[in-house]
Order: sequence, then C-alpha cells, then structure tokens
Amino acid sequence: MTAKEKVANEKIGTGRRKTAVSSVRLRQGNGKININGKKFEDYFPVDVQRQTILAPFQKLGGHNKFDLVIRVKGGGIEGQAIATRLGIARALLSEDGSLHHDFKSKGFLTRDSRKRERKKYGLAGARKRFQFSKR
Repeated sequence: MTAKEKVANEKIGTGRRKTAVSSVRLRQGNGKININGKKFEDYFPVDVQRQTILAPFQKLGGHNKFDLVIRVKGGGIEGQAIATRLGIARALLSEDGSLHHDFKSKGFLTRDSRKRERKKYGLAGARKRFQFSKR
C-alpha cells in the first residue's frame, strides 16, 4: 500500500473545546492509539478521561478495528479529552453516516462553544471588581 492509498483510507475529524484543538486521524488497524507521539494510557492517565474519549466506539463494539493518530494542543487535559471525543465522533461519522442520530442524541457531536471571558480594564478580572473602601 502506497502513501497516497493510506491517506485516501484515512478519515479526519477535528474537535475543539475552550482553547484545546484535537486533530484525529482514523485508519483501519488493530486498535493502536497514538497521541502526540505517546501511548494513550501515558497521555491520559485518568481512567474517566479514557472512557470519555472512547465513548463513541461503544456503539461499534470497541475501537479494535481502527488505529488512531491524534494531535492535540492547547487548553488543559480535560478540555483536550472532550475535544478528542468530538474529533473521533466526527471522523467516525465520515466513515459511517448512519451513526449521526446516535451520536447527536448522546451529545458527541455538540461543540461546547464556551470560552474564557477576557479581563476588562478597571476590573480585577473579567467581572470581579477591586475591593471598595468607603474611607
């Protein structure tokens, strides 16, 4: 298989959450997951985060049919996990369009658009005021 054929067989999904951006490449394989050059268990050591990321595969009966190459940057570890879940769901959707209703009902395709509010001048934070002293 040439490099062009490999690229043609890949499905790509992008997920975002706060400032975290995750690019997911889905390939036919045997279940290897590589995140930024590290093993899945090393990058996400908390079991709840790993379950969150692999949740879209439960409908398919496991992730052992696909290899995942994930590039993630920005944000915190929890935002990266949710961004990766969205990227995986989008990549699986491009593989099999019949999953759309199931993913949508479970919230896997919903992009959480909340961002951190910026600090304003004259205030201590985004909304917090400086302490008021009457005298």
